[in-house]
Amino acid sequence: MDLQRIEKILKKEPDEAAEELLKEVEKAYGEIPYILDFMKQSPELLVTKILYDNAIFREFKRLDLKTIELISIGVSAALRCEHCLKMHIRVARRLGVTKEEIFDAILIAGSLSNAAVLAEGTRAIDSEKLKDECEVCGIPEEREEG
Repeated sequence: MDLQRIEKILKKEPDEAAEELLKEVEKAYGEIPYILDFMKQSPELLVTKILYDNAIFREFKRLDLKTIELISIGVSAALRCEHCLKMHIRVARRLGVTKEEIFDAILIAGSLSNAAVLAEGTRAIDSEKLKDECEVCGIPEEREEG
């Protein structure tokens, strides 16, 4: 969306601008995502969210729509956002993405999520010295009972 178009939208009343943008979202996605429908109650926030999201998801041409949806599927799966995941799967299917490609995106997300858990956990272990651990070799020292 070019700056002149954005300027025209921003000159409209918030309710009118929100309705116009929601129609464009529905045209692009084939449906209106739940959160955007919910945000109709706050048109000023809705308009800015849609414009921001549009700038990221739809305006640059470095990634095609299928790739964007596969990334969205992977992130939604990793974040465990069931509603986002199901919506992005529906959008991807409308774009011709296969079930196997969707599954691959979910597998990649799962693998990275697993790696993130392992990396965070092992870094925490390494960063915390046990009180009774030998500074040189890391072997726990024996305590004298008494």
